[in-house]
Amino acid sequence: MPAPFDLAGQRIFVAGHNGMVGRALVRRLEREPVTVLTAGRRELELTDPTAVDSWIAAHRPEVVIIAAAKVGGILANKTFPVDFLEQNLLIQTNLMRSSHRHEVARLLFLGSSCIYPRDCPQPIKEEYLLTGPLEPTNDAYALAKIAGLRLVRAYREQFGRAWISAMPTNLYGPFDNFDPATSHVLPALIRRFDEATKSEAPSLAVWGTGRPRREFLHVDDLADGCLHLLCHYDDGIAVNVGTGEDLTIAELARNIARITGYAGDLAFDTKKPDGTPRKLLDITRLAATGWRPKIPLEAGLAATLAWYRANASALEARGRHAA
Repeated sequence: MPAPFDLAGQRIFVAGHNGMVGRALVRRLEREPVTVLTAGRRELELTDPTAVDSWIAAHRPEVVIIAAAKVGGILANKTFPVDFLEQNLLIQTNLMRSSHRHEVARLLFLGSSCIYPRDCPQPIKEEYLLTGPLEPTNDAYALAKIAGLRLVRAYREQFGRAWISAMPTNLYGPFDNFDPATSHVLPALIRRFDEATKSEAPSLAVWGTGRPRREFLHVDDLADGCLHLLCHYDDGIAVNVGTGEDLTIAELARNIARITGYAGDLAFDTKKPDGTPRKLLDITRLAATGWRPKIPLEAGLAATLAWYRANASALEARGRHAA
């Protein structure tokens, strides 16, 4: 095991602090004796290399966490592949180049479990990366994230940077994207089941066959895991961050139906795509560092539903304003 890295007293820049992951990281960091640095889009456009370099030079973070990314579900990835590839490449390249230029000691880049081959063995080990074709419904996003992982490793090899990467599984929790057009499966189902419960709809359609299996990690667990890795992990191999457990989309839908109180029927729309058949991460490497997630799925779903219901009106108003 590498010598622990002490975060106490460090200036830590969370890039992407307004997103679900970024907010969770800020919440977790606020419990530590550190200085948290953030910058909204009006202050800092991460796709602009000059702006990023000027900001890093002015604020001098000692640790950078790259949680900023353009993300979305199957529909968004299929519709806007240029946006997902181009914007993510720019964001991560700009942040790493400037972090290197200004001697940032520790950097954590967050990838995604969607970078693995569509049909690789399960559970997915870190070494399965680039051993087969990607899932075509999100290959643009996946390719950008793969480039980010490789860039972190290149900085380690060429310049000796103690930078690391982590690959989270499917995430959920407060401040998730609940927009029906761009959200991932779990928040989309929470919104649709909540609306169907209120309207007493007799049935609700769920995309696909319901057979694909997915793993879900609460975003607060991810944030805690990220801090643990920053302190206790130092290797060029990107480490999986997940629960090591999965369930079918049909099981997920029935769980959400139960917690929302929905009593109608579920209708699986088999004309819609399923995406990757299964995506379960092997978390052996993560567990070897001494960390495991703490929030059970049932409790996490209930808490996320409660957050969504408390914020549904504000989210709806924000969506109308953005349109």
